[in-house]
Amino acid sequence: MKSRIEHTEEEWRKLLSPQAFAVLREKGTEPPFSGKYNDFKKRGTFVCAGCGNELFSSDTKYNSGSGWPSFWQPVSPDAIDTQEDLSHNASRTEVLCARCGGHLGHVFDDGPPPTGKRYCMNSLALDFKQD
Repeated sequence: MKSRIEHTEEEWRKLLSPQAFAVLREKGTEPPFSGKYNDFKKRGTFVCAGCGNELFSSDTKYNSGSGWPSFWQPVSPDAIDTQEDLSHNASRTEVLCARCGGHLGHVFDDGPPPTGKRYCMNSLALDFKQD
C-alpha cells in the first residue's frame, strides 16, 4: 500500500462522480445486480476508485449470487481496514480502503474456502486494472 491519502469533503466531491462519492465517502450502497463488476470476468486487479490502492485480485473473485462483486480475500491484509457497522439495525463488518478510508462494502463469514469470507463490494467503489 502507498502512503495514506486525505482530502477534504470538497476535494473528494471534485475528484469523484456523485455516485462514487455517495458510496465511498457517505457509506452508500449501490442496488444489487446494478454494478459493472458483478458479472465481470476479466483477469487483473480491482483497485479503489478513490485512490487507486490495490484491493482484490480477479483470482479471488467469485459469484456469490448476492448481486455485488464478491471476493474471498484482499490482495494483502494491509490493503483494507475493517470496523463494526451498527447501521440498519444490524451488526456488520464494514470494509474500508486502508489508503483513503473510502467505504468499499462489507465482509461476511459465509464465503467459500479457503477463507470462508465474502468481501461484498460496491462496483462504484472499484476500478479495474487488466493484466
